[in-house]
Amino acid sequence: MHVDLSSLAEGIPKHLPPLAILDETVDHAPARRSILDSDEEKLAIRNALRYFPSEWHPTLAPEFLEELRTFGRIYMHRFRPLDVPMRAHPIDLYPARTSHAAAIMHMIQNNLDPAVAQFPHELITYGGNGAVFQNWAQYRITMKHLCEMTDHQTLVMYSGHPLGLFPSSEAAPLVVVTNGMVIPNHSSKEDYDRMNALGVSQYGQMTAGSYMYIGPQGIVHGTTITLLNAARLYLDLPIGKNLSGIRFVTSGLGGMSGAQAKAAVIAGASCIVAESNPVAAEKRHQQGWVDLLFNDVDLAIDAMVESSDSGEPISIGYVGNIVTLWERLVEREVDVHLGSDQTSLHNPFQGGYFPVGLDFDDATKMMSSNPEGFAELVRISLVRHVDAVNTMVGRGMHFWDYGNAFLLEAERAGASITDEQGEPLYPSYVEDIMGPLCFDLGFGPFRWVVTSANPVDLQESDRIAANVLRSMMDSADPSIKQQIADNLRWIEHAQENALVVGSQARILYADDVGRRSIALAFNQAIAEGRISSPIVLGRDHHDVSGTDSPYRETANIRDGSRFTADMAVQNFVGDAFRGATWVSLHNGGGVGWGEVMNGGFGMVIDGSESSRERIESMLHWDVNNGIARRAWARNRPAEEAIERAMVNEPRLKVNLPNHVSDELMDDLLGGES
Repeated sequence: MHVDLSSLAEGIPKHLPPLAILDETVDHAPARRSILDSDEEKLAIRNALRYFPSEWHPTLAPEFLEELRTFGRIYMHRFRPLDVPMRAHPIDLYPARTSHAAAIMHMIQNNLDPAVAQFPHELITYGGNGAVFQNWAQYRITMKHLCEMTDHQTLVMYSGHPLGLFPSSEAAPLVVVTNGMVIPNHSSKEDYDRMNALGVSQYGQMTAGSYMYIGPQGIVHGTTITLLNAARLYLDLPIGKNLSGIRFVTSGLGGMSGAQAKAAVIAGASCIVAESNPVAAEKRHQQGWVDLLFNDVDLAIDAMVESSDSGEPISIGYVGNIVTLWERLVEREVDVHLGSDQTSLHNPFQGGYFPVGLDFDDATKMMSSNPEGFAELVRISLVRHVDAVNTMVGRGMHFWDYGNAFLLEAERAGASITDEQGEPLYPSYVEDIMGPLCFDLGFGPFRWVVTSANPVDLQESDRIAANVLRSMMDSADPSIKQQIADNLRWIEHAQENALVVGSQARILYADDVGRRSIALAFNQAIAEGRISSPIVLGRDHHDVSGTDSPYRETANIRDGSRFTADMAVQNFVGDAFRGATWVSLHNGGGVGWGEVMNGGFGMVIDGSESSRERIESMLHWDVNNGIARRAWARNRPAEEAIERAMVNEPRLKVNLPNHVSDELMDDLLGGES
């Protein structure tokens, strides 16, 4: 069906749109706490009004003040476009002067698709506050610039704000995005709340603010790999066997956490996921990502036990609080094999975590009406949460932090989450699983989007990727054969697992050689007409090189450098001059504002020789930068991986560490600490 997208080129409309009524058919962000004083409110309104002609200011000023006091933010709901369906349209429908800019528009609209985004009308894709833009004026102006720009311009984006189009060259990125870049001493959660309310900064999460989100599929694969490897590591699951009969309990059915239910079934487990927000739970159920929904905790537990006893995988959504679920499992003495958590604890007091004892609506109201009281209830809940988990672990369960700041916020709440030396009782999933088994070896979440929006093109890309992985198996080093085999099984079953939500996209874990080989095969298929339109290549920021995060992606860096951010920043810069179509660098993502630096890219390939050159140059750097850093930290798998990379590419020269014997250090310093 043809859709007229010409209005995307309009920008700010010539005439003031009618006042918008809040659409109750979609889920909305909770009201944020009011933190601005009177002078700051004036500044926030001035900041918002500067997008519009002065004759509109008398009408918009009181309206924006009401939004600010009602929602804690100025979203400019009046300016949300109503004439164009918000979804990823075929690339040739966009009124852009360059197909590469049209591809970026395709990706932005996917991030805001109501079927994909968590709070689409507040421009939040996932994670409670992971924003694409701060307001609808920014969206409109950005789309206008993407329509009018040429390959000799670069669009500069400051935390959702389109600063403008600047002259550049065909070799430069079309778009450069930064989100939340603030002076380090002003990177507290309180600073974020104030800057975001003023409309001068935003939390882009990872793939929200970088236009690379592909729905929950983006994390399903990583979660599937994590579950398989967790069972192999903790439960001695044999290679080649699935998780039949294994019970997994966790929380969260939001934009990212919603992947857990689907991943558990793909891995073969029996799973309960607790979710406080009934709308989010129902959304995942309607999409087929959750098999059963229960409001009664005992019925949910009974269904999990029955499923695991029969060996048939199942995903169960419990609409209720995760603390209630854990405490009931303790009371009933139900055995659970694996446990984790994906509440959005990077944002614990603004909707990322809901305290036990309050229903969702009451908790949402209390969050804005009594923020201090709400925060105290969150802390109390975290203490109970950890106590129940500790009891379950004492009975034989294995638990890990899923990189959502659970360990960090639980410790801040005073929970019993550390040992006598002050070290966390439980590992980050990267520390034990993803770090040594994936990232150190160069494997991470490579993804692609077919911009025709045609499922036939996606199927062809699946076939191509599977053929590449099969060809790699014969000559692969033994240390990476299992990774390739896991990903081959994934891609072979991708269609039957019905993973697409939103854009026609796919993800798999691949190393540098795999990514470049798949991308080059795609480029050839486009050139030959076997794939009908350009493909966008990308990855999650949660990858080998993209993120410096001491509590997650770099948790297994033990040379004292895990709190540094050189890797992520260098990756952003290197991707920009090696051929990325757009690049992004974010403060925050995963574990929260001020806790992590991360970046990503998008690369549009169109079957050209230029695309081939950019694939070879940029994808090689994008992976090997991180392997080199991990090797310098003395991570043995990374040392071996970068040595293989240097053999494959003689121009690559990486400095490797000389190892120091423990005996020398003991003789030198003895038992000093």
